[in-house]
Amino acid sequence: MRGLKSKSAVLSLSLLALTPEAARAQTNEDLQRQIDELKAQVQVLTAALAAQKTASAVAQAPVSPPASTPTRAPVPVMAVAPAPSSPAAATPPAAKPKAWYERLSLRGYTQMRYNAFLSGDDTAPAGQSRLRSVHDSSISDRGGFSLRRARLVLQGDVSDRVSLYLQSDFATAVNNQAGTERREGYVQLRDAYADVFLDKAKTFRVRLGQSKVPFGWENMQSSSNRLTLDRSDAINSAVPSERDLGVVGYYTPPSVQKIWDRLSHDGQKLFGNYGAFGLGVFNGQGTNRTEQNRGLMKVAFATWPIELDGLGDGLAGQVFEFGGSGMLNDVQPELRSGAVSAQAFKDNRIGLHAMLYPQPFGIQAEWNWGKGPEFDRATQAIATKNLSGGYVQLMYRLPTDTFGAVMPYARWQRYRGGWKASTSAPRLETDELELGVEWQPWKALELTVAYARMNRTEADERRTGRARGDLIRTQVQWNY
Repeated sequence: MRGLKSKSAVLSLSLLALTPEAARAQTNEDLQRQIDELKAQVQVLTAALAAQKTASAVAQAPVSPPASTPTRAPVPVMAVAPAPSSPAAATPPAAKPKAWYERLSLRGYTQMRYNAFLSGDDTAPAGQSRLRSVHDSSISDRGGFSLRRARLVLQGDVSDRVSLYLQSDFATAVNNQAGTERREGYVQLRDAYADVFLDKAKTFRVRLGQSKVPFGWENMQSSSNRLTLDRSDAINSAVPSERDLGVVGYYTPPSVQKIWDRLSHDGQKLFGNYGAFGLGVFNGQGTNRTEQNRGLMKVAFATWPIELDGLGDGLAGQVFEFGGSGMLNDVQPELRSGAVSAQAFKDNRIGLHAMLYPQPFGIQAEWNWGKGPEFDRATQAIATKNLSGGYVQLMYRLPTDTFGAVMPYARWQRYRGGWKASTSAPRLETDELELGVEWQPWKALELTVAYARMNRTEADERRTGRARGDLIRTQVQWNY
Protein backbone atom coordinates (compact mmCIF):
# COMPACT_ATOMS: atom_id res chain seq x y z
CA MET A 1 0.00 0.00 0.00
CA ARG A 2 2.92 2.25 0.72
CA GLY A 3 4.14 1.61 -2.77
CA LEU A 4 0.83 2.74 -4.16
CA LYS A 5 0.93 5.93 -2.10
CA SER A 6 4.45 6.77 -3.18
CA LYS A 7 3.55 6.10 -6.79
CA SER A 8 0.51 8.32 -6.35
CA ALA A 9 2.64 11.09 -5.00
CA VAL A 10 5.12 10.88 -7.80
CA LEU A 11 2.31 10.75 -10.31
CA SER A 12 0.70 13.73 -8.67
CA LEU A 13 3.85 15.79 -8.87
CA SER A 14 4.40 14.76 -12.48
CA LEU A 15 0.92 15.65 -13.46
CA LEU A 16 1.21 18.85 -11.54
CA ALA A 17 4.33 19.76 -13.41
CA LEU A 18 2.72 19.03 -16.72
CA THR A 19 -0.62 20.62 -16.00
CA PRO A 20 -0.93 23.96 -17.72
CA GLU A 21 -3.16 25.29 -14.99
CA ALA A 22 -0.33 24.96 -12.50
CA ALA A 23 1.60 27.57 -14.30
CA ARG A 24 -1.35 29.90 -14.15
CA ALA A 25 -2.14 29.47 -10.45
CA GLN A 26 -1.97 32.78 -8.54
CA THR A 27 -3.07 31.89 -4.98
CA ASN A 28 -2.69 29.11 -2.44
CA GLU A 29 -6.39 28.37 -2.69
CA ASP A 30 -6.09 27.73 -6.38
CA LEU A 31 -3.11 25.44 -5.85
CA GLN A 32 -4.91 23.50 -3.10
CA ARG A 33 -7.94 23.02 -5.31
CA GLN A 34 -5.84 21.72 -8.13
CA ILE A 35 -4.00 19.31 -5.81
CA ASP A 36 -7.33 17.95 -4.55
CA GLU A 37 -8.47 17.32 -8.11
CA LEU A 38 -5.24 15.49 -8.91
CA LYS A 39 -5.59 13.31 -5.80
CA ALA A 40 -9.08 12.34 -6.91
CA GLN A 41 -7.76 11.32 -10.31
CA VAL A 42 -4.98 9.27 -8.72
CA GLN A 43 -7.49 7.43 -6.56
CA VAL A 44 -9.55 6.55 -9.61
CA LEU A 45 -6.45 5.21 -11.36
CA THR A 46 -5.40 3.24 -8.29
CA ALA A 47 -8.82 1.60 -8.04
CA ALA A 48 -8.74 0.64 -11.69
CA LEU A 49 -5.28 -0.93 -11.26
CA ALA A 50 -6.45 -2.96 -8.26
CA ALA A 51 -9.49 -4.23 -10.22
CA GLN A 52 -7.23 -5.35 -13.07
CA LYS A 53 -4.99 -7.35 -10.66
CA THR A 54 -8.06 -9.05 -9.17
CA ALA A 55 -9.25 -10.17 -12.62
CA SER A 56 -5.79 -11.58 -13.40
CA ALA A 57 -5.75 -13.59 -10.17
CA VAL A 58 -9.08 -15.23 -11.11
CA ALA A 59 -7.60 -16.32 -14.45
CA GLN A 60 -4.68 -18.10 -12.74
CA ALA A 61 -4.91 -21.93 -12.63
CA PRO A 62 -3.94 -23.26 -9.17
CA VAL A 63 -2.16 -26.65 -8.97
CA SER A 64 -4.09 -29.01 -6.69
CA PRO A 65 -1.97 -31.32 -4.54
CA PRO A 66 -2.50 -35.10 -4.69
CA ALA A 67 -5.03 -36.54 -2.20
CA SER A 68 -2.37 -38.58 -0.39
CA THR A 69 -0.16 -35.59 0.37
CA PRO A 70 -0.74 -32.76 2.82
CA THR A 71 -2.65 -29.86 1.47
CA ARG A 72 -0.40 -27.09 0.25
CA ALA A 73 -1.12 -23.58 -0.74
CA PRO A 74 -1.96 -23.40 -4.41
CA VAL A 75 0.99 -22.36 -6.52
CA PRO A 76 -0.05 -19.60 -8.87
CA VAL A 77 0.72 -20.25 -12.50
CA MET A 78 1.44 -17.27 -14.62
CA ALA A 79 -1.27 -16.80 -17.16
CA VAL A 80 0.12 -16.95 -20.67
CA ALA A 81 -1.61 -14.82 -23.17
CA PRO A 82 -3.11 -16.99 -25.88
CA ALA A 83 -1.11 -17.01 -29.10
CA PRO A 84 -2.77 -15.20 -31.89
CA SER A 85 -4.83 -17.53 -33.93
CA SER A 86 -2.94 -18.72 -37.02
CA PRO A 87 -4.40 -20.16 -40.19
CA ALA A 88 -4.49 -23.91 -40.50
CA ALA A 89 -1.27 -25.46 -41.68
CA ALA A 90 -1.25 -25.07 -45.41
CA THR A 91 -1.07 -28.24 -47.50
CA PRO A 92 2.25 -28.43 -49.37
CA PRO A 93 1.68 -27.32 -52.94
CA ALA A 94 1.57 -30.14 -55.45
CA ALA A 95 4.77 -30.65 -57.40
CA LYS A 96 4.65 -28.78 -60.65
CA PRO A 97 4.67 -31.23 -63.54
CA LYS A 98 7.79 -31.11 -65.68
CA ALA A 99 7.59 -29.43 -69.03
CA TRP A 100 7.86 -31.83 -71.98
CA TYR A 101 11.40 -30.68 -72.81
CA GLU A 102 12.51 -31.43 -69.24
CA ARG A 103 11.55 -35.08 -69.73
CA LEU A 104 13.93 -35.61 -72.65
CA SER A 105 17.26 -37.42 -72.36
CA LEU A 106 20.32 -37.42 -74.60
CA ARG A 107 22.51 -40.47 -75.19
CA GLY A 108 24.49 -42.15 -77.93
CA TYR A 109 27.50 -44.22 -78.93
CA THR A 110 30.43 -44.16 -81.37
CA GLN A 111 32.18 -47.07 -83.09
CA MET A 112 35.72 -46.84 -84.49
CA ARG A 113 37.10 -49.72 -86.57
CA TYR A 114 40.26 -51.04 -88.13
CA ASN A 115 40.29 -53.97 -90.58
CA ALA A 116 43.55 -55.68 -91.54
CA PHE A 117 43.91 -58.16 -94.42
CA LEU A 118 45.91 -61.26 -93.52
CA SER A 119 45.50 -62.65 -97.03
CA GLY A 120 43.04 -62.58 -99.89
CA ASP A 121 41.69 -60.68 -102.85
CA ASP A 122 41.79 -57.13 -101.63
CA THR A 123 42.34 -56.09 -105.26
CA ALA A 124 41.31 -57.69 -108.57
CA PRO A 125 41.36 -56.90 -112.30
CA ALA A 126 38.44 -55.03 -113.82
CA GLY A 127 35.38 -57.22 -114.11
CA GLN A 128 36.32 -59.55 -111.25
CA SER A 129 35.07 -59.40 -107.68
CA ARG A 130 37.22 -57.88 -104.96
CA LEU A 131 36.75 -58.81 -101.33
CA ARG A 132 34.22 -56.27 -100.14
CA SER A 133 31.34 -56.12 -97.65
CA VAL A 134 27.99 -54.34 -98.06
CA HIS A 135 28.14 -53.52 -94.33
CA ASP A 136 31.65 -52.06 -93.91
CA SER A 137 33.19 -49.97 -96.67
CA SER A 138 36.56 -49.89 -94.89
CA ILE A 139 37.17 -53.51 -95.96
CA SER A 140 39.23 -52.61 -99.02
CA ASP A 141 42.77 -52.29 -100.30
CA ARG A 142 42.82 -48.70 -99.02
CA GLY A 143 41.21 -49.36 -95.66
CA GLY A 144 42.40 -47.72 -92.45
CA PHE A 145 40.74 -46.38 -89.34
CA SER A 146 37.09 -45.53 -89.84
CA LEU A 147 34.11 -44.32 -87.89
CA ARG A 148 31.44 -46.91 -88.52
CA ARG A 149 28.79 -45.13 -86.47
CA ALA A 150 28.50 -41.94 -84.42
CA ARG A 151 24.96 -41.88 -83.11
CA LEU A 152 23.16 -39.30 -81.00
CA VAL A 153 19.69 -40.06 -79.61
CA LEU A 154 17.15 -37.61 -78.17
CA GLN A 155 14.20 -39.35 -76.54
CA GLY A 156 11.62 -39.02 -73.78
CA ASP A 157 7.95 -38.89 -72.78
CA VAL A 158 6.32 -35.66 -73.85
CA SER A 159 3.12 -36.74 -72.06
CA ASP A 160 1.69 -39.78 -70.29
CA ARG A 161 0.61 -41.25 -73.61
CA VAL A 162 3.14 -39.91 -76.14
CA SER A 163 6.91 -40.36 -76.38
CA LEU A 164 9.36 -39.31 -79.06
CA TYR A 165 12.59 -40.76 -80.44
CA LEU A 166 15.03 -38.89 -82.68
CA GLN A 167 18.35 -40.40 -83.81
CA SER A 168 21.00 -39.11 -86.20
CA ASP A 169 24.24 -40.63 -87.45
CA PHE A 170 27.24 -38.33 -87.79
CA ALA A 171 29.43 -40.90 -89.60
CA THR A 172 27.54 -41.34 -92.87
CA ALA A 173 29.47 -41.44 -96.14
CA VAL A 174 28.26 -39.83 -99.39
CA ASN A 175 29.56 -40.69 -102.86
CA ASN A 176 29.76 -38.69 -106.10
CA GLN A 177 29.86 -35.26 -104.49
CA ALA A 178 33.02 -34.14 -106.33
CA GLY A 179 34.33 -36.52 -108.93
CA THR A 180 34.59 -40.08 -107.61
CA GLU A 181 36.12 -39.36 -104.21
CA ARG A 182 34.12 -40.59 -101.25
CA ARG A 183 33.07 -38.07 -98.60
CA GLU A 184 32.60 -39.09 -94.96
CA GLY A 185 31.29 -37.53 -91.78
CA TYR A 186 27.91 -36.44 -93.09
CA VAL A 187 24.86 -36.32 -90.84
CA GLN A 188 21.94 -38.58 -91.75
CA LEU A 189 18.54 -38.99 -90.15
CA ARG A 190 18.08 -42.52 -88.84
CA ASP A 191 14.96 -42.45 -86.66
CA ALA A 192 12.23 -39.86 -86.19
CA TYR A 193 9.09 -41.31 -84.65
CA ALA A 194 6.50 -40.92 -81.92
CA ASP A 195 4.98 -43.71 -79.84
CA VAL A 196 1.31 -43.25 -78.96
CA PHE A 197 0.23 -45.54 -76.09
CA LEU A 198 -3.37 -46.70 -76.27
CA ASP A 199 -3.67 -47.86 -72.65
CA LYS A 200 -2.30 -46.77 -69.27
CA ALA A 201 -0.29 -49.97 -68.89
CA LYS A 202 1.47 -49.15 -72.20
CA THR A 203 1.01 -52.64 -73.59
CA PHE A 204 -0.45 -51.31 -76.86
CA ARG A 205 1.33 -48.65 -78.87
CA VAL A 206 1.24 -47.13 -82.34
CA ARG A 207 4.56 -45.94 -83.77
CA LEU A 208 4.41 -43.11 -86.33
CA GLY A 209 7.32 -41.91 -88.45
CA GLN A 210 10.63 -43.34 -89.63
CA SER A 211 11.59 -46.34 -87.55
CA LYS A 212 12.88 -49.87 -87.81
CA VAL A 213 10.84 -52.29 -89.88
CA PRO A 214 9.89 -55.32 -87.75
CA PHE A 215 11.44 -58.02 -89.90
CA GLY A 216 14.13 -60.25 -88.42
CA TRP A 217 15.29 -60.36 -84.80
CA GLU A 218 18.83 -59.23 -85.62
CA ASN A 219 17.62 -56.36 -87.82
CA MET A 220 15.74 -54.80 -84.92
CA GLN A 221 18.60 -55.20 -82.45
CA SER A 222 20.63 -52.03 -82.02
CA SER A 223 24.18 -52.06 -83.36
CA SER A 224 25.26 -50.86 -79.92
CA ASN A 225 23.98 -54.17 -78.44
CA ARG A 226 24.80 -56.60 -81.24
CA LEU A 227 27.62 -59.01 -80.47
CA THR A 228 28.97 -59.47 -84.02
CA LEU A 229 30.45 -56.51 -85.87
CA ASP A 230 27.89 -56.56 -88.71
CA ARG A 231 24.46 -57.96 -89.40
CA SER A 232 24.14 -60.98 -91.64
CA ASP A 233 23.69 -60.39 -95.38
CA ALA A 234 20.64 -62.66 -95.67
CA ILE A 235 18.47 -61.09 -92.94
CA ASN A 236 19.57 -57.53 -93.62
CA SER A 237 18.82 -57.90 -97.36
CA ALA A 238 15.12 -57.64 -96.49
CA VAL A 239 15.47 -54.10 -95.15
CA PRO A 240 18.97 -52.65 -95.70
CA SER A 241 19.54 -49.85 -93.15
CA GLU A 242 16.64 -51.48 -91.24
CA ARG A 243 14.31 -48.46 -91.43
CA ASP A 244 11.48 -46.97 -93.46
CA LEU A 245 8.70 -44.42 -93.12
CA GLY A 246 5.33 -45.71 -92.00
CA VAL A 247 2.98 -46.78 -89.20
CA VAL A 248 3.36 -49.86 -87.02
CA GLY A 249 1.47 -51.18 -84.02
CA TYR A 250 3.07 -53.20 -81.20
CA TYR A 251 1.61 -55.24 -78.38
CA THR A 252 3.57 -56.63 -75.42
CA PRO A 253 1.79 -58.76 -72.79
CA PRO A 254 2.88 -57.92 -69.22
CA SER A 255 4.17 -61.48 -68.72
CA VAL A 256 6.53 -61.09 -71.68
CA GLN A 257 7.68 -57.65 -70.58
CA LYS A 258 8.49 -59.07 -67.15
CA ILE A 259 10.83 -61.67 -68.71
CA TRP A 260 12.54 -59.07 -70.89
CA ASP A 261 13.00 -56.75 -67.91
CA ARG A 262 14.70 -59.55 -65.99
CA LEU A 263 17.01 -60.33 -68.92
CA SER A 264 17.86 -56.65 -69.36
CA HIS A 265 18.67 -56.30 -65.65
CA ASP A 266 20.93 -59.34 -66.00
CA GLY A 267 22.88 -57.60 -68.78
CA GLN A 268 21.59 -59.62 -71.75
CA LYS A 269 21.68 -58.13 -75.26
CA LEU A 270 18.01 -57.75 -76.17
CA PHE A 271 16.60 -56.76 -79.55
CA GLY A 272 15.26 -53.37 -78.51
CA ASN A 273 12.13 -51.43 -77.61
CA TYR A 274 9.69 -53.48 -79.67
CA GLY A 275 6.65 -55.56 -78.91
CA ALA A 276 6.05 -59.27 -78.83
CA PHE A 277 3.70 -58.73 -81.78
CA GLY A 278 4.00 -56.13 -84.52
CA LEU A 279 1.96 -55.24 -87.60
CA GLY A 280 2.83 -52.33 -89.86
CA VAL A 281 2.79 -50.64 -93.26
CA PHE A 282 5.69 -48.67 -94.76
CA ASN A 283 6.61 -46.94 -98.02
CA GLY A 284 8.92 -49.79 -98.97
CA GLN A 285 11.75 -47.98 -100.79
CA GLY A 286 14.11 -47.89 -97.82
CA THR A 287 15.73 -45.42 -95.44
CA ASN A 288 15.54 -41.77 -96.57
CA ARG A 289 14.43 -42.75 -100.07
CA THR A 290 11.48 -41.21 -101.89
CA GLU A 291 8.53 -43.50 -102.44
CA GLN A 292 8.18 -44.53 -106.10
CA ASN A 293 4.76 -46.20 -106.20
CA ARG A 294 1.45 -46.18 -104.42
CA GLY A 295 1.91 -49.62 -102.96
CA LEU A 296 2.79 -50.05 -99.30
CA MET A 297 5.06 -52.63 -97.75
CA LYS A 298 3.15 -54.87 -95.32
CA VAL A 299 5.08 -56.42 -92.43
CA ALA A 300 4.13 -58.71 -89.54
CA PHE A 301 6.34 -59.87 -86.66
CA ALA A 302 5.95 -62.11 -83.60
CA THR A 303 8.38 -63.33 -80.93
CA TRP A 304 7.79 -65.18 -77.66
CA PRO A 305 10.19 -65.86 -74.77
CA ILE A 306 9.77 -68.98 -72.61
CA GLU A 307 11.38 -69.48 -69.21
CA LEU A 308 12.95 -72.94 -68.91
CA ASP A 309 13.24 -73.07 -65.12
CA GLY A 310 10.73 -75.93 -64.85
CA LEU A 311 12.79 -78.27 -67.05
CA GLY A 312 15.48 -78.99 -64.49
CA ASP A 313 18.23 -77.38 -62.44
CA GLY A 314 20.53 -77.29 -65.45
CA LEU A 315 18.18 -74.84 -67.21
CA ALA A 316 17.42 -72.66 -64.19
CA GLY A 317 17.23 -69.02 -65.31
CA GLN A 318 17.46 -69.92 -69.01
CA VAL A 319 15.12 -68.28 -71.53
CA PHE A 320 14.36 -69.60 -75.01
CA GLU A 321 12.82 -67.20 -77.53
CA PHE A 322 11.41 -68.01 -80.95
CA GLY A 323 9.26 -66.35 -83.58
CA GLY A 324 8.89 -65.30 -87.18
CA SER A 325 8.18 -62.44 -89.56
CA GLY A 326 6.74 -61.87 -93.01
CA MET A 327 6.92 -59.11 -95.62
CA LEU A 328 5.04 -58.19 -98.81
CA ASN A 329 6.50 -55.38 -100.88
CA ASP A 330 7.00 -53.85 -104.34
CA VAL A 331 10.34 -52.12 -104.75
CA GLN A 332 11.99 -50.14 -107.55
CA PRO A 333 15.82 -50.32 -107.35
CA GLU A 334 18.20 -47.64 -108.55
CA LEU A 335 19.79 -48.21 -111.98
CA ARG A 336 23.36 -47.76 -113.16
CA SER A 337 22.17 -44.84 -115.28
CA GLY A 338 21.31 -42.93 -112.11
CA ALA A 339 17.57 -43.23 -112.59
CA VAL A 340 15.16 -45.41 -110.66
CA SER A 341 13.63 -48.47 -112.29
CA ALA A 342 10.22 -47.72 -113.77
CA GLN A 343 9.18 -51.27 -112.99
CA ALA A 344 8.32 -52.43 -109.49
CA PHE A 345 9.57 -55.88 -108.49
CA LYS A 346 8.04 -58.25 -105.98
CA ASP A 347 9.96 -58.44 -102.72
CA ASN A 348 8.18 -61.00 -100.56
CA ARG A 349 9.67 -63.22 -97.89
CA ILE A 350 9.20 -65.01 -94.58
CA GLY A 351 11.72 -65.54 -91.80
CA LEU A 352 12.16 -67.57 -88.62
CA HIS A 353 14.33 -66.90 -85.58
CA ALA A 354 15.24 -68.76 -82.40
CA MET A 355 17.48 -67.86 -79.48
CA LEU A 356 18.72 -69.36 -76.25
CA TYR A 357 20.02 -66.43 -74.22
CA PRO A 358 23.61 -66.96 -73.03
CA GLN A 359 23.43 -67.93 -69.34
CA PRO A 360 26.25 -68.67 -69.78
CA PHE A 361 26.01 -70.61 -73.09
CA GLY A 362 23.72 -69.35 -75.84
CA ILE A 363 22.63 -70.02 -79.42
CA GLN A 364 21.08 -67.59 -81.90
CA ALA A 365 19.86 -68.44 -85.41
CA GLU A 366 17.76 -66.92 -88.20
CA TRP A 367 16.81 -67.91 -91.73
CA ASN A 368 14.60 -66.39 -94.40
CA TRP A 369 13.23 -67.41 -97.82
CA GLY A 370 11.48 -65.51 -100.56
CA LYS A 371 11.69 -63.65 -103.86
CA GLY A 372 13.21 -60.28 -104.62
CA PRO A 373 14.83 -58.13 -107.29
CA GLU A 374 18.16 -59.38 -108.63
CA PHE A 375 20.32 -58.46 -111.63
CA ASP A 376 20.17 -61.20 -114.26
CA ARG A 377 23.40 -61.51 -116.24
CA ALA A 378 21.80 -63.35 -119.10
CA THR A 379 19.34 -60.55 -119.87
CA GLN A 380 21.45 -57.74 -118.38
CA ALA A 381 18.33 -56.53 -116.55
CA ILE A 382 16.73 -56.79 -113.14
CA ALA A 383 14.30 -59.65 -112.54
CA THR A 384 12.44 -61.19 -109.61
CA LYS A 385 14.36 -64.24 -108.37
CA ASN A 386 14.48 -66.63 -105.44
CA LEU A 387 16.54 -65.80 -102.37
CA SER A 388 17.43 -67.59 -99.15
CA GLY A 389 19.95 -67.47 -96.34
CA GLY A 390 20.62 -66.90 -92.69
CA TYR A 391 23.10 -67.52 -89.88
CA VAL A 392 23.86 -69.61 -86.81
CA GLN A 393 25.71 -68.08 -83.87
CA LEU A 394 27.19 -69.58 -80.70
CA MET A 395 28.25 -67.48 -77.71
CA TYR A 396 29.40 -67.77 -74.12
CA ARG A 397 28.90 -65.05 -71.52
CA LEU A 398 31.44 -64.55 -68.73
CA PRO A 399 30.51 -61.65 -66.43
CA THR A 400 33.16 -60.90 -63.80
CA ASP A 401 33.51 -58.40 -60.97
CA THR A 402 37.21 -57.75 -61.57
CA PHE A 403 37.67 -57.07 -65.29
CA GLY A 404 34.16 -56.70 -66.73
CA ALA A 405 32.13 -58.93 -69.05
CA VAL A 406 33.70 -61.15 -71.72
CA MET A 407 31.72 -62.82 -74.53
CA PRO A 408 33.46 -65.08 -77.06
CA TYR A 409 31.35 -66.00 -80.09
CA ALA A 410 31.36 -67.84 -83.41
CA ARG A 411 29.04 -67.15 -86.35
CA TRP A 412 28.54 -68.80 -89.72
CA GLN A 413 26.40 -67.11 -92.37
CA ARG A 414 25.23 -67.89 -95.90
CA TYR A 415 23.18 -65.95 -98.44
CA ARG A 416 22.13 -66.37 -102.06
CA GLY A 417 20.05 -63.57 -103.54
CA GLY A 418 19.88 -59.96 -104.69
CA TRP A 419 20.93 -56.86 -102.76
CA LYS A 420 18.27 -54.30 -103.65
CA ALA A 421 19.97 -51.40 -101.87
CA SER A 422 22.87 -51.33 -104.36
CA THR A 423 22.71 -50.08 -107.92
CA SER A 424 20.93 -52.57 -110.20
CA ALA A 425 20.29 -54.99 -107.30
CA PRO A 426 23.39 -57.20 -107.84
CA ARG A 427 23.44 -60.84 -106.74
CA LEU A 428 25.29 -61.71 -103.55
CA GLU A 429 26.80 -65.10 -102.79
CA THR A 430 28.12 -65.02 -99.23
CA ASP A 431 29.79 -67.68 -97.10
CA GLU A 432 31.52 -66.38 -94.00
CA LEU A 433 32.87 -67.63 -90.69
CA GLU A 434 33.64 -65.16 -87.90
CA LEU A 435 35.31 -65.94 -84.57
CA GLY A 436 35.52 -63.12 -82.06
CA VAL A 437 35.41 -61.92 -78.50
CA GLU A 438 33.81 -58.85 -76.98
CA TRP A 439 35.23 -57.36 -73.81
CA GLN A 440 33.32 -54.74 -71.84
CA PRO A 441 35.50 -53.56 -68.93
CA TRP A 442 33.00 -50.80 -68.12
CA LYS A 443 29.53 -49.96 -69.36
CA ALA A 444 30.94 -46.98 -71.22
CA LEU A 445 33.52 -48.95 -73.23
CA GLU A 446 33.50 -52.11 -75.39
CA LEU A 447 36.32 -53.71 -77.38
CA THR A 448 35.73 -56.39 -80.04
CA VAL A 449 38.41 -58.37 -81.87
CA ALA A 450 37.44 -60.91 -84.54
CA TYR A 451 38.92 -63.17 -87.18
CA ALA A 452 36.85 -63.49 -90.37
CA ARG A 453 37.20 -65.92 -93.26
CA MET A 454 35.19 -64.49 -96.15
CA ASN A 455 34.04 -65.88 -99.48
CA ARG A 456 31.91 -63.27 -101.25
CA THR A 457 30.78 -61.78 -104.51
CA GLU A 458 31.17 -58.04 -104.75
CA ALA A 459 27.95 -56.02 -104.78
CA ASP A 460 28.54 -54.76 -108.32
CA GLU A 461 26.72 -56.18 -111.34
CA ARG A 462 29.72 -55.32 -113.52
CA ARG A 463 31.99 -57.79 -111.68
CA THR A 464 31.83 -61.56 -111.69
CA GLY A 465 33.22 -64.41 -109.61
CA ARG A 466 33.87 -64.58 -105.87
CA ALA A 467 36.66 -63.17 -103.74
CA ARG A 468 38.21 -64.85 -100.70
CA GLY A 469 40.24 -63.55 -97.82
CA ASP A 470 41.19 -63.68 -94.15
CA LEU A 471 40.92 -60.57 -91.98
CA ILE A 472 41.48 -59.37 -88.46
CA ARG A 473 38.72 -56.96 -87.53
CA THR A 474 38.71 -54.67 -84.49
CA GLN A 475 36.23 -52.22 -83.06
CA VAL A 476 36.15 -49.88 -80.09
CA GLN A 477 32.77 -48.59 -78.97
CA TRP A 478 32.21 -45.92 -76.35
CA ASN A 479 28.76 -45.26 -74.94
CA TYR A 480 27.49 -41.97 -73.54
